[in-house]
Amino acid sequence: MKLPIFPLNTVLFPDGLLPLRVFETRYMDMTRDCLKQDRPFGVCLIREGAEVGAPAVPETVGCLARITDWDMQQQGVLGLKTRGGQRFRIVSSSVGSQGLISAETELIPPEPKIRVPREYDGCTQLLRMLVSDQGNAIFAEPHAFDDAAWVGYRLADILPVPLVAKQKLLELTDSLQRLAILQRFLEQRGLAQPKR
Repeated sequence: MKLPIFPLNTVLFPDGLLPLRVFETRYMDMTRDCLKQDRPFGVCLIREGAEVGAPAVPETVGCLARITDWDMQQQGVLGLKTRGGQRFRIVSSSVGSQGLISAETELIPPEPKIRVPREYDGCTQLLRMLVSDQGNAIFAEPHAFDDAAWVGYRLADILPVPLVAKQKLLELTDSLQRLAILQRFLEQRGLAQPKR
């Protein structure tokens, strides 16, 4: 699958919500093409470089981003609302004349649905508490509090985990291993009871 790549200082997870402000010509053009063709683009964490200016070097595993809404409240700045789709791996890439990275990618299969084991109930309770405090807008619906992959991705979205660690969590293909790592993170900060 050929994809335009948007390298950012953030990690997008499947079903995650990512608002973006687009102002560089290469990304304005990319947005126009994606909207016209109803196609996603790829979001990857920056490995080297910056978001603005010369093309950054992206991590090789990223997440599809589908535009769900857009507006232009100020001239030359496009506001996008995007939602994370499937994960992908960059196989090869090239940089176009305007500095837009174009990549041949392979999709990473979604993780199988696994019920959240009882020992990770604290993770699910934390998410439920956030939704009751913040409202449904914090996570895209439908919510899947009983799905280990969904719970892990949502915790990785919101917890103050370093970007490099978030990238590793995105790359993991075992939802229970991801939950175990996040549970440990919560326990170390006194936000969850240690497993018995």
